[in-house]
Amino acid sequence: MSNGTYNIYICGVGGQGIIKTSVVIGEAAMAQGYDVAMSEIHGMSQRGGSVSTELRIGDYKSSIVENHKADMVLGFEPIEVVRGLNKANYDTKIVFNTIPIVPSTISQTGERYPSVENEIIPTLKQEYNNVHPLNGNQLAEDAGSILSLNMVLLGALTASDDFILSKNDIIKAMKNNLKPKFHEMNIKAIENGYNAVK
Repeated sequence: MSNGTYNIYICGVGGQGIIKTSVVIGEAAMAQGYDVAMSEIHGMSQRGGSVSTELRIGDYKSSIVENHKADMVLGFEPIEVVRGLNKANYDTKIVFNTIPIVPSTISQTGERYPSVENEIIPTLKQEYNNVHPLNGNQLAEDAGSILSLNMVLLGALTASDDFILSKNDIIKAMKNNLKPKFHEMNIKAIENGYNAVK
């Protein structure tokens, strides 16, 4: 937490639950007495377009995370993480789902999507100190549904020693945001993500 502020950059594609993820973190932080600022950046708003949100928790002047100042990059999709690296510095914690959603822009132009295992992960690990790739899709399916991917990533986020919110803070905020019938599955998803990083 630099200068009393914890900065999180969250990125992925439309339909992955990124906005909901940011709301849960924001609510959990406010419940702990922190000030929170959030800005949303939607690319193409249809499913499959780039979506990112920036959260600043604590003492901040603006809602935008300055370049190289993110404490955490939380990525739902590998190439979106690569796109967001201008927010990261050597010590930024980078937690991301390794399963690609190939954007229509790549499939239409015939460009090649880089190999996550052979290119993206090794490059990130070479350039950054704190890289945590995880198969979020599998962990979400193990919890009961691919739709719980955002909760897997939230759980993974709370496994970070320097993160200012606990797993229980996140679970409480999740319960305030989702229908009771989904609570059990989402708690399992949070646990799965937490254990994958721990």
